[in-house]
Amino acid sequence: MPFTAEELTNINNSALENFLERGTVFKQNVANKPMLKAFDVARGTFSGGNTNVSLGVKGGQGGGSLSGYSHDDQVGYYTPANNKRVKFPWKEHHIGITITHTELKTDGIEVIENGSDQSTSMVDGREEHALANLYEEKLDELGEDYAYSLDDLIHGDGSTDTKALAGIQSLILASPAVGTTGGLSRITNAYWRNRAATAAFAAAGGQGAITSNTAAGGALLQFLQKEKRQLQKFAQGGVRHRCFAGSDFIDAMEKELRANGAYSQNGFNNRQAVNGAMDTMEGVPFGDWTIVYDPTMDRLGHAKRLNVIDMRRVKLLYMNGQRMKKHNPARPYDRYVMYNGITTTAVMVAQQLNTSGVYDIA
Repeated sequence: MPFTAEELTNINNSALENFLERGTVFKQNVANKPMLKAFDVARGTFSGGNTNVSLGVKGGQGGGSLSGYSHDDQVGYYTPANNKRVKFPWKEHHIGITITHTELKTDGIEVIENGSDQSTSMVDGREEHALANLYEEKLDELGEDYAYSLDDLIHGDGSTDTKALAGIQSLILASPAVGTTGGLSRITNAYWRNRAATAAFAAAGGQGAITSNTAAGGALLQFLQKEKRQLQKFAQGGVRHRCFAGSDFIDAMEKELRANGAYSQNGFNNRQAVNGAMDTMEGVPFGDWTIVYDPTMDRLGHAKRLNVIDMRRVKLLYMNGQRMKKHNPARPYDRYVMYNGITTTAVMVAQQLNTSGVYDIA
């Protein structure tokens, strides 16, 4: 089968064309993925065995209360019955690429076959004409496409692909008093709701999106200060909050901070301390929070949003041995092609929701 125009262009760009630096292909549009990184660092595992990961949850009270008595007054007893189960289905994911032996030869790479096994070797003299390793570049692109698509799934609600991972929007809802999560009703179980301040929640009778205003200490800053207390109200054992925001949300915070000033021991007139820009590349500090810019939120239309996620209670779990599992299928007998695939089996679960929140600015 002949190459497509796109494949030929890829070969030419990676071989003997105009170049800046031998052996290096500069990536132009690979954005940071802080939410994916945070979930992956804090990832857990599960053993499989069933189609769901099941967890036990309950409200904190069983319905009884103290009552006074004296001498031989008759007293009552009750039976707490408050335990409930939530379940989250794990999902399987695949991504894979093909590369023909002809493409590799064009790049000075030989395919060595031993039965179903295939490996590659550099052809003698390749360095005289090759400027980039086409095979390594394709594998590098496979890795980035894997990360890009998994990052999208983690940010999503599972509706774009029902066979794939349902992300944070299936757990931390913009209107948290509706529907079910993990099979447990949010309507009848008020404790099974995240915090929120969004237009969708306002329409349902809840807390609306925040209108940022620099007056009186900053409306957004004051709101977040109060909300921090609510997010810790039921956090027995503490929280581990990670905060991810779109660019508009961070812009609003920076504007309020500038307008209200920030006092330091050096004051505003110290030339070494004063800077026209705010050093927020690593995130905007807010108490023990660090609000990190998440480019994916901008791309998905959530530039005005802040997600505050309790990483102790909202987790990404991988099935044991099934995270980024690599596959190299044997080529068909009548096709000189190499295949490289990656599979991942994962699920996102919540043990508690009222220690996490989602907030929009108007």
